[in-house]
Amino acid sequence: MEHMYDGVIRSQGTTLVELTKIPIETLKGIGPTRSKGFNALGVYTLYDLVTYYPRRYIDRTRQSPITEAALDREIVVLGTVSEVATRRLKGGKMLVEARLFDGHSRCKLVFFNQAWRQRQLSHVKDVAVFGKLQRFRSDFQMTNPIVDTVGDRTGIVVPIYPMSEKAQVSTWDIHRALKVLFEEVVPKLQDSLPHKVLDEFDLIERDNAFRSVHFADSIDQVVAARRRLIFDELFRLQLTLVARKARYIRDSCGIAHDVTPFMGASLRDESLVSAFLSSLSFSLTRAQMRVVGEIANDMARDIPMHRLVQGDVGSGKTLVALLSMLFSVQSGRQAALLAPTEVLAEQHFLSLSHYLSEFVTRDNSAYSLFQGSERGVNVGLLTGSLGVKRKKVTEQIRSGEIDIAVGTHALLSEGVSFRSLGLVVIDEQHRFGVDQRSVLRSRGRQGEGLDPDTLVMTATPIPRTAAMTVYGDLDVSVVDELPPGRTPIKTRWLSGESEKSAYEHLLEAVRDGGQGYVVCPLVEGSEKVVAKSAVDEFERLRTGPLASLRLGLMHGQMSSDEKDKVMDAFRHYELDVLVATTVIEVGVDVPNATIMIIEDADRFGIAQLHQLRGRVGRGKKASYCYLLSKADREQAEERLKALERSSDGFYLAEKDLELRGEGTIFGTKQRGNNDLKLASLVRDREVVPESRRVAEKIIAEDPTLSFNPELKEEIRELFKDEDIRYLFLG
Repeated sequence: MEHMYDGVIRSQGTTLVELTKIPIETLKGIGPTRSKGFNALGVYTLYDLVTYYPRRYIDRTRQSPITEAALDREIVVLGTVSEVATRRLKGGKMLVEARLFDGHSRCKLVFFNQAWRQRQLSHVKDVAVFGKLQRFRSDFQMTNPIVDTVGDRTGIVVPIYPMSEKAQVSTWDIHRALKVLFEEVVPKLQDSLPHKVLDEFDLIERDNAFRSVHFADSIDQVVAARRRLIFDELFRLQLTLVARKARYIRDSCGIAHDVTPFMGASLRDESLVSAFLSSLSFSLTRAQMRVVGEIANDMARDIPMHRLVQGDVGSGKTLVALLSMLFSVQSGRQAALLAPTEVLAEQHFLSLSHYLSEFVTRDNSAYSLFQGSERGVNVGLLTGSLGVKRKKVTEQIRSGEIDIAVGTHALLSEGVSFRSLGLVVIDEQHRFGVDQRSVLRSRGRQGEGLDPDTLVMTATPIPRTAAMTVYGDLDVSVVDELPPGRTPIKTRWLSGESEKSAYEHLLEAVRDGGQGYVVCPLVEGSEKVVAKSAVDEFERLRTGPLASLRLGLMHGQMSSDEKDKVMDAFRHYELDVLVATTVIEVGVDVPNATIMIIEDADRFGIAQLHQLRGRVGRGKKASYCYLLSKADREQAEERLKALERSSDGFYLAEKDLELRGEGTIFGTKQRGNNDLKLASLVRDREVVPESRRVAEKIIAEDPTLSFNPELKEEIRELFKDEDIRYLFLG
């Protein structure tokens, strides 16, 4: 059998790890004083320098004269500066003017209140200028453009690096430092990828890639260099995720659950899950059946399940989770459901209790087969605000009297243990730290030494490439179908005078027996932030437009008891309108609520707006969501228009990733993302599965990277993470 490393001769040269140990000040021409400017750019070592990539390139072979450029468009012009002069205008403003010649025509550069430009431009000749080209009287002009000093570059392609005024380091300084590095310090960079991978994906060698990304003779060279370096970044990340998953499977001893009827048995079989399914007044969707089947396949094995279930708002993930937990219960074990907030935990508790109480009423006898009693499946709630009841619930979990424990972080606290935990379900995983799911899993390891299965749920749809990165150590299932009867939500973006129509519609809906939400971005007003707060808006609406209605207020700074009382009042129709912050973003289920008004909608991201919108449309009546915003920012406008156009969470997730970038979609910093200096999950999405395949093959053949010590050391050093160091121990 042919292996990844067969016939490979290890390349020689300097490793990336060695570059991380050489301070930038040791490079000739920099020294301790000059290094401070590089440090301000985040460049402390030679590795930082070689991975400080250009933000753009100017291809001199394709550069058009200024006279041929479109007006009122941002362009890059490479040329020489002359005639630099400073004068003071009326009112005290300082004006610096200069002339830029691109070899064909001239353009005036104008800088307001940037007196330091006189000094900068008087001591340079060749610059790259980025700005909007305009006509002023008879001259071409750029006002306050970005200026990069590029030095006397006679090459065809000029790299332009990200700059900072505080750093006082120019593109030319970066270029000279890199030239010294490659000519005098690093004759050749060592490659850590097997030759077979380079051949399979037509990748150039690493040394060639780093040199070409900084010193290219053509744009084709830049493209090839970037492709190789992007592959490296994504491959390193995927390798750690695949290795973590392999290590977890290798070191764990799981539970083989009884998953009747999803392993070939019919629904007539006398199992807990069969009886529960028969008791439902509706059928599961095809997507729910498919995902439950995937979970059943996992839970039937003695290898611990590690699966992510993602689905749009209202797709029925809670029922999928309940069926998974019933697999554990019918196997004589317990299940735990961890939620990020008390509001969501209580909502899950009520939802599960409702499903199971209906089941008890219809056919209580089904339980006696597995519980040895008539008590049925016991669901318990454990939160931080339980008070004196907490001790009793904790004891019921420990003794096994509670079959399904629903809770917040309280389930992770000391003193909470399970008689026999078979399944851990974590809702809205992105709200938790990356290690918290392992804490709850360890609760089940006590006693028997067996690892419970883990099911992670998210109602925030994630594009496939992002999911492979954020949740790369999990198998992924998607509930991509809504149950029949879900009411479409009509979404409208309103601004100015038209905003009044949203509140008129809300009044009309309440008169017809409905309820509604008003969502604000802040709890209380701020002098620095011009946005409506829930407290202020509650007072304005209570005494103004909605004075005839019963209003409630809920936000995150209220105590748990206060929030519970308000939410109970809203659920039981004792309130007409709930004014709230994003505390209602997930889990709140009030079918009678048909209208949501979101104030200052431009202050929310697409995913959050979609989640908020999902609080309505949960009944049979037509539902509406009004996005109120006066924003004229281009990106805010794109977000709001996207929400008007579509209610498809997966389309919106792709749009969100495209607009905001992968640095913000994850919410909290995920381990390993600091390595993505060049790669983009939007632009380079096709490379993610490619790098994943290579990572899986390498870990399958060489789980501790013993045949590639250079790659092992590279990952362990660049990620700076004890968990990752542990992954590749023999």
